[in-house]
Amino acid sequence: MQQQEIHNFLERYFTANNCELIENDKGHMTVQLTVELDKELMNRPFYWHYLEKTGGVPNPMKLTFITNKQLTPDNLKGEVIHFGSPRLHQIFESTKNLAGFIRLYEKIEFQAQTALIPWIGINLKVSYQCDRKRDVFHSIGLQLINGRMVEDFHDQLLKLPLSTKIPDYAYTLSPLIRPKSGVNRIQSYLTTRIEQEDHAWAEDARKRWQKDLDLLHHFYEDEEEKSESFETEKSALQEQYEPKIKITIINGGLFYLTDNARLD
Repeated sequence: MQQQEIHNFLERYFTANNCELIENDKGHMTVQLTVELDKELMNRPFYWHYLEKTGGVPNPMKLTFITNKQLTPDNLKGEVIHFGSPRLHQIFESTKNLAGFIRLYEKIEFQAQTALIPWIGINLKVSYQCDRKRDVFHSIGLQLINGRMVEDFHDQLLKLPLSTKIPDYAYTLSPLIRPKSGVNRIQSYLTTRIEQEDHAWAEDARKRWQKDLDLLHHFYEDEEEKSESFETEKSALQEQYEPKIKITIINGGLFYLTDNARLD
């Protein structure tokens, strides 16, 4: 997972959870947490318990994340975040807790009865795993009437006014494609894209695997029958090197949008 991808992910995460991005520059961001996200991330149960008991004024924390040291001033103090850092994996888990599914409507002052078209949007993580690991995030939307598919769906939704309540004079169209079928279509689309990618990384992993396997055989070559430790080490090499691709759904939702919503 590249540092810019991490920065973009954090930006989407905090924006989706109603946090104010006080500063959002290349390589770093400063975020004012909400009460809910402070409780989720900052591990201050005694503080919040005391506050709720006494009726005090909540003071959620403000955090600065550094996603690229080369692009930030030397005197900037903040939490360096990268793939593998505990904070980032804490936030990955938080997305599952806070935003498994959502339903939103485009918010416009309608003057007459207006139809809202159903879309399903899914945020997914593709993990390329061998003795090294890389994560790539995708956000894909599917219109549930005509099957049109849009990439970078989450980023495009951020440009639209959305609400949890359906606006006056608006009504929703019934989907022709069931949401479950829509999820399957998105997963099939992403799987096809992955199959068409250059998988030189997997071939390189197999070459490293074979090299270590040859060394293992050489080490045990004097044994007529391979010992249990040989089989254990052989299995460990397979677990370490064997290329795998895993698609994980992070979260998703139903979005009811006007026919004029600008989605590229």
